[in-house]
Amino acid sequence: MNLNKVMLIGNLTRDPELKYTPSGTAVATFGIAVNRKYKQGDEWKEEVCFVDITVWSRAAENCAEYLKKGSAAFIEGRLRFSSWESDGKKRSKLEVVADSVQFMPKNKPEGQQQGNYNNNNSNTGSEKSESYSNEPTYNDEPPF
Repeated sequence: MNLNKVMLIGNLTRDPELKYTPSGTAVATFGIAVNRKYKQGDEWKEEVCFVDITVWSRAAENCAEYLKKGSAAFIEGRLRFSSWESDGKKRSKLEVVADSVQFMPKNKPEGQQQGNYNNNNSNTGSEKSESYSNEPTYNDEPPF
């Protein structure tokens, strides 16, 4: 059995580039940076992994419209390896083809409380509003 599943949360390194195939299918490409912090001895280190992302169809159009360099996103998808020859040199690339892209809230500066993030539909159902609240949410109902 094989499994090709990738889940990444990171920040876009460039604005999405939207193009259309000859048949009219939208395709967007962008890069994200994924940070990893780890401890080596008594010192904290950080490494960054840069990943190219490809998104298709309506999701591609949404990414191009709502995401920009620096935006945070949660990407779920699969790895794709491509190889080709250019100017007599063999080239290859490992990228993520996104099955879904979730737009994440902006991080607040250190020391500030993140609060709750809600993405509510308006009465028309076509517009979305983002709201941030520093008030805790209480639910008196049991979780079952």
